[in-house]
Amino acid sequence: MATFRCVQAVRQFSSSAVRAGKLVQPPIQVFGSEGRYATALYSAASKQSKLEVVEKELSALQNELQKDKRLVEYLTDPSQSRLEKKAAVENLMKQKKFSELTANLFGALVENGRINKTENVLSAFSKIMSAHRGEVLANVVTAKTLDDANMKELKAALQGFLKKGETLQLTTEVDPSLIGGMKITIGDRFVDMSMATKIKTYTNLIKQSV
Repeated sequence: MATFRCVQAVRQFSSSAVRAGKLVQPPIQVFGSEGRYATALYSAASKQSKLEVVEKELSALQNELQKDKRLVEYLTDPSQSRLEKKAAVENLMKQKKFSELTANLFGALVENGRINKTENVLSAFSKIMSAHRGEVLANVVTAKTLDDANMKELKAALQGFLKKGETLQLTTEVDPSLIGGMKITIGDRFVDMSMATKIKTYTNLIKQSV
């Protein structure tokens, strides 16, 4: 039933996906409406062997939307006609000579009133493609910038989460409010080892015991 709803929501992506009656499942699951669009796009592009083509087009489109703020404002304005928005998107797709898959994605987003989900859909598809290539996304937040020795030790520890054939894609952030320690997100796992969280936990325990 869930698969049927997904296909229905994005039926314009690929007539072959609808005829087959099922989707090519991505290597990871992404959630929400943006996840359903990204999953259907992955399925359609997989069946046509155009995953890399679509990924390149979405990256180019993302850059275009970041530059053209007026277009984004127009497309996300609820007072504007969906038909006119769809025509504007179709014109953009033709100008950029994008594939039918990419054009259908944005046509569906406009027609279904989901164009404001564009960034989330692009992000979801990017995550799927990273997993498709065997990349494991990891994000580490620390109270202060790690030196080279600590960074090397961190990467070595994170490698222990990987399976054979997978590669680590690490991003780091600094958040002084953590006080110390770190927060780690790797794949679908999350570990909070920050000093701020420990202090909050201990404070709550003390309050409960009083």
